[in-house]
Amino acid sequence: MSRKPWHLHRRTFLRGAGATLALPFLECMGASAKTLPRPKRFCSIYFPYGVSLPKKKDASAKWQWFPDAVGRDYKFNESLKCLEPLREHLSILGGLSHPHGRKIGGHDSADIFLTAAELKGGQLKNSASIDQLMAAQLGDDTRFRSLSLSVDGGVGEATRSSTLSFSRSGQPVPALHNPRVVFNRLFGKEDRSLQDQRKELQNSKNMLDLVLDHSKSVRRKLGKQDQNKFDEYLQSVRQIEQRVERSERWLDVPKPQVNAAGLHLDADDKTPGELIKTMLDLMYLAIQTDSTRFLTYQMGNMNGATSIATKFPSLLGFGKNQHSLAHGWNKPGGAEALGKWDRFRAQQLSYFLQRLQDTPEQDGTLLDHTMVLYGSSNSNTHNNTNYPLVVAGGDDLGLKHGGYHRFGSDVPLSNLFVTMMNRLGMPTKNFVDSTGEMTELIA
Repeated sequence: MSRKPWHLHRRTFLRGAGATLALPFLECMGASAKTLPRPKRFCSIYFPYGVSLPKKKDASAKWQWFPDAVGRDYKFNESLKCLEPLREHLSILGGLSHPHGRKIGGHDSADIFLTAAELKGGQLKNSASIDQLMAAQLGDDTRFRSLSLSVDGGVGEATRSSTLSFSRSGQPVPALHNPRVVFNRLFGKEDRSLQDQRKELQNSKNMLDLVLDHSKSVRRKLGKQDQNKFDEYLQSVRQIEQRVERSERWLDVPKPQVNAAGLHLDADDKTPGELIKTMLDLMYLAIQTDSTRFLTYQMGNMNGATSIATKFPSLLGFGKNQHSLAHGWNKPGGAEALGKWDRFRAQQLSYFLQRLQDTPEQDGTLLDHTMVLYGSSNSNTHNNTNYPLVVAGGDDLGLKHGGYHRFGSDVPLSNLFVTMMNRLGMPTKNFVDSTGEMTELIA
């Protein structure tokens, strides 16, 4: 096929204020754009401590997070009213939880939000999170298999994790929290030459080869228990090896050109509004430039004593810190105070979803090709049932939206995970304690 003078490459960019954006798929990009595989993405955004749940007869009933009626004719209460423009692209889910998580302490359940793992003998041995399973199977078409973000960064501690992502062996995947570091990871230019980068990667490969080779003789000398621990170590080494190999494959592919002028990359815990918005902007850009298709963002961990997110509500004018708001939901004025904080968080979600919906991609939008899970592993403070959940997007992937669905306590959240993985093209019958798909969400 001859290339016309006005024929544009599909990765052509527009440069303007704020960020460089890839052009949508236009006619002048030719038929190849229409035949490109449809992107399939998953994103999860988590917040701690649950939501405001006053009784229907209370004066503060309008701050009840869940709608009053199920089905398509539900009405948003004040906490979620900002999502009204996106109503046909999202579903509200009630009643779901991880049955294994009901046994865990009230602030200990974030670790299993995407894993559904079980606490045994007072010890949590976590398992793979769904984002990492998705990334392992479907993440090779992008520079980064996945992107793990959080307010606090790192991994935190067991049952007080600062990341939503866990490897196949159940090890926490460190989350990034500094906007400038995230931007540089995604779009920054290397100061070193390609030759120097290639040499460094080769040296890393050689060192890893030596470690793996030596490990064979070491392992044979260990007892069974030590062998299991050693295998976990080797799994970490192999993950490093895989990252090095991926870096080699993408070394000659330029990173997308993105202008950071409109981003607040220096935002930190002293400017929480800018910090959260900037992280959401970076997630959007990561999706829009197809840098990755699997993302998680934890908006605060469950450790009220150490999480920097604890002070965010007070800094933003909500009167109390996050922990106090959550614990005061049933005190005079507490439901309204927590409800207003719920509304602020929902506004951030709305902003992110609207950006995805406003960006064309192939025959739909970025939101059509991205499934977004938003919610908490507490209904309120120490209650690990009835998770407040919003599922958005994925309209072109086979999800059906527009309603509020209330499930019984016998329906595990893992059923949603099975449903999502199948919509991504990952044939899945079971995930941990799942009992089937959620037909209510299948188009």
